[in-house]
Amino acid sequence: MITIYDIAEATGYSAPTVSRALNGLGSLSEETRQKILDKAKELGYEPNITARTLTTKKSYLIGVIYDDTGMNMGFSHPLFSPVLTRFREKIEAAGYDLIFLSRHFNMTYFSHANFRCIDGVIIINPATNTPADFSDFIKANLPRVSTNSVFDGICTVITANEQGGYEAAEYLLKHGHKKIGYISAPVDGISTAPAERFNGFRTALEKYHIFDDSLYELCSDWGKESGAEAFGRLIKRRKDLTAVFVTNDQLAFGVYEYAKKNGIRIPEDLSVIGFDDEIASEYLGLTTFRQSTTEIADIASQMMLDQIDGKSVPPIIRCRPELIERKSVKTIKGFRLF
Repeated sequence: MITIYDIAEATGYSAPTVSRALNGLGSLSEETRQKILDKAKELGYEPNITARTLTTKKSYLIGVIYDDTGMNMGFSHPLFSPVLTRFREKIEAAGYDLIFLSRHFNMTYFSHANFRCIDGVIIINPATNTPADFSDFIKANLPRVSTNSVFDGICTVITANEQGGYEAAEYLLKHGHKKIGYISAPVDGISTAPAERFNGFRTALEKYHIFDDSLYELCSDWGKESGAEAFGRLIKRRKDLTAVFVTNDQLAFGVYEYAKKNGIRIPEDLSVIGFDDEIASEYLGLTTFRQSTTEIADIASQMMLDQIDGKSVPPIIRCRPELIERKSVKTIKGFRLF
């Protein structure tokens, strides 16, 4: 078995210098570090994780909390999947591995984190019935980053949801709509996005004194069928509706499905704006918001590494969503607010 002493002998550097190079530590020149790494590869060196953990008092493991109980899309989720993929690239480049934390075997997320001796945890999407689990994380001296929900005491990198909701309402207003509905995903105490997007949407409409709470409809979950059911209730109650802003694209697909079955044309009879920019959204011509998954993941990984290094981080960072204009919004002539 090749050791750091073998590499030291082969390169002429000291064992501590070799150790720093292999672990990405110290202020070595890039030339020195690369020479040591190349020799280690040539000799077939395999790191001893147990020894490294004992030496550095670190596991080099980052825990991931990811339970998609709302949309049941798993690793094909339009936001969580690319965020996780990019975060993994960045965190592995820094010498860490990821491990998923579960709530199986009567363990909380926090107890599983302790069991695995992780160095930090990223909260991408927890189970919807677990808000109490995070009281332990909030009190713990453990690097933590959240990328979808806001928790007091945990650094959060998230989309500027209120801004997106505000811009959606203004966009529809600019196109002449004044009877505008909002279809919300569940407000469950975990994901803050539905309430935040609605708050921005409502603020924009209240600015022009046309907000109407009878145009709000709440879904039972985040899926397409729930979106169809919610829109069905809304349109039966308010047949004068001309446009609707929907919390996410899956729910918007449900609006499309109901509309097709009931002879409602999009955008001729109904204008629709979604959120997420899923692959199918382009096919349907859905105007929607694209969340900056790369920016969210890059900032989240840096916030994680900064905390591991003992640096302070801001409580929350918001990344602006991008409106992707397609063909699902009609301009109504004869009505302008600005």
